Amino acid sequence: MVFKNKILPAVAALGLVIAIAVAVQSQKETPPARPVAQPAQAPFKSYIGGAGIVEARTENICVGTSLPGIVKKIFVKVGDKVKAGAPLFQIDDRELRADLLVKQANLVKARAAVAEAQASLKDYQAQYALVRDATDHRAVSVDDVQKRRYAEELARAKLASARAAVQAAEADLKATQTSLERLMVRAPIDGEVLQVNLRPGEYAQTGVLSTPLIRLGDLDQLHIRVDIDENDAWRFKPETRAIAFLRGNRDLKAELGFVRTEPYITPKTSLTGSSTERVDTRVLQVIYSFDRNALPVYVGQQMDVFIETPEVPVSLAAGAAVAGNGGKK
Repeated sequence: MVFKNKILPAVAALGLVIAIAVAVQSQKETPPARPVAQPAQAPFKSYIGGAGIVEARTENICVGTSLPGIVKKIFVKVGDKVKAGAPLFQIDDRELRADLLVKQANLVKARAAVAEAQASLKDYQAQYALVRDATDHRAVSVDDVQKRRYAEELARAKLASARAAVQAAEADLKATQTSLERLMVRAPIDGEVLQVNLRPGEYAQTGVLSTPLIRLGDLDQLHIRVDIDENDAWRFKPETRAIAFLRGNRDLKAELGFVRTEPYITPKTSLTGSSTERVDTRVLQVIYSFDRNALPVYVGQQMDVFIETPEVPVSLAAGAAVAGNGGKK
């Protein structure tokens, strides 16, 4: 009993010491983590700041296929420069090529039928010519003349039908040839291949895909799409200067040239790669351009953009803020 009476106070004292040590340790201020790279600072006294994403001058074109099927061959790789009309990839065309042979044979058969109908018409025309001008009904009966005339008209109709069959066969053949051409997917513009997301033997689907089969664009000059908050849209002026800073190194920057303003205020897209993720903010999208050699950037990279704005009187800015808040103070 004496031993237990000595142990319990010692344990309690030890627990108190630990609690005090933990409390003292928790009171120490944790120094804030230093950023790996300092954020960019606005070079203007009055400005609008926005996030920009680099894209091709032609925008980033997601190339698809109008006919689904197994990929037979791919003619390009990432980084290749292609001309408009150059082949990108081909869908398996064996079935259509077999059908093409059938259509070609049908066309040959239809043309042969035209030649046969022409020969038959000439024969009936000759037979009708022998009796057409006969006036002596004792030599040729009226019934015989009519039969030969009707035979000639029937032969003429058969020739017209045979010629129509040739046109139908030619159209059918052309349709198959067009389908074959559609299986060869070609570049719609002069540009550079940015992504290739398919391999020979894979199934290429049609429609709008979350991951495009091939992505390409014209990179001779790059564009940057800047999102400006709708509350700052009224301050934006196209003629003012704009500078883009590379994220991760604020010393790398480039002067931007105004291209156009997208006139529709759109919900801001969260830059996560998903086409469905949205946030509540609505933004005005402004397109700027800069020389590809001005910065070591890649398509799809984010940049910090600052756009110079005229200085606005405090009263006017306050009024705009109230208007943007629905008139609530």
